Amino acid sequence: MSNADIFVGEVIGTAILILFGAGVCAAVTLRHSKARASGWIVIAFGWGFGVLAGAYTAAPLSGGHLNPAVTLGIAVDTGEWGKVWVYLLGQMAGAMLGAVLAYLVYLAQFQANVRSEGTPEGIDEGTGEEPTPTLGIFSTIPEIRNPVANLITEIIATIALVLPVLAFGLTEGLGESGITVLIVSLLVVGIGLSLGGPTGYAINPARDLGPRIVHTFLPIPNKGTSDWGYAWIPVVGPLVGGALAGLLYNAAF
Repeated sequence: MSNADIFVGEVIGTAILILFGAGVCAAVTLRHSKARASGWIVIAFGWGFGVLAGAYTAAPLSGGHLNPAVTLGIAVDTGEWGKVWVYLLGQMAGAMLGAVLAYLVYLAQFQANVRSEGTPEGIDEGTGEEPTPTLGIFSTIPEIRNPVANLITEIIATIALVLPVLAFGLTEGLGESGITVLIVSLLVVGIGLSLGGPTGYAINPARDLGPRIVHTFLPIPNKGTSDWGYAWIPVVGPLVGGALAGLLYNAAF
C-alpha cells in the first residue's frame, strides 16, 4: 500500500466512523432530535456501525485501522514503523472531518441549543430546559473525574479492543470470509456496553482528540467547555493500551 492510499483510506474511513459516532451521540443528546434520550445501547450500536462502515470502506486502501492505538499495537507486534506516521495523520484528519460533517447534519439542532433573551439564566424560553452541553457529542467525559481510575479504564478497554483485533488475524477463515471487520464492529459494541460506563470508552486517541479540537472552534451556541484538562487521558490511555496489547500479543502468540 502506498502512502497516498493509506492516507486517503484512513481519512475516509475515520471520517465515516466519527460521522456515525458523533452523529448517534447528537441524535440521542440534542433537543428536537427524533432519537433524543434513546439511551446508551443506541450509542454503543451507533459507534459499532460506524466502525463497520468506516473499516469496510477503508480496508481496500489502508487496511482500515481508523485508530492510532490499533496502528501502534500492530507496529509494536511486527516492528514495522515506517508508515505509522501516515496512518496517524490520516486518522486525525479524518476524525476532524467526520466531526464537522456530524455538526452539519445536526446544524439546526445545534443552532436551537440557545437561551432566549430575557429568560432566566440557562433556561430556553421555548422548552423550559437548560441548553444542552455539547462536548459529549464530540469527545468523552468521565462520569467520575478521577485521573488514575479514568486512565486505567482507558488502558484496559483499549487492550480489550487491540488484543482481539490482533488475534483475529490468526483465526483461520476470518480473513478469507471477509467478516473480520464485522466481528471487530461487534467487539466495539461489546466494549461500549461492558466497559464504556466510567469514561465513555474513547479507546481511540484520534476519535477523541480530533473532534475535541473541532468542538473548540465550531460556532455552537452555549456549547460549554472543551475540557482540555481531561483531554490527555483519552489520548495517553489508548496509546498505552495499544502498545501493551502489541507486546502481549507478540509474547503470547
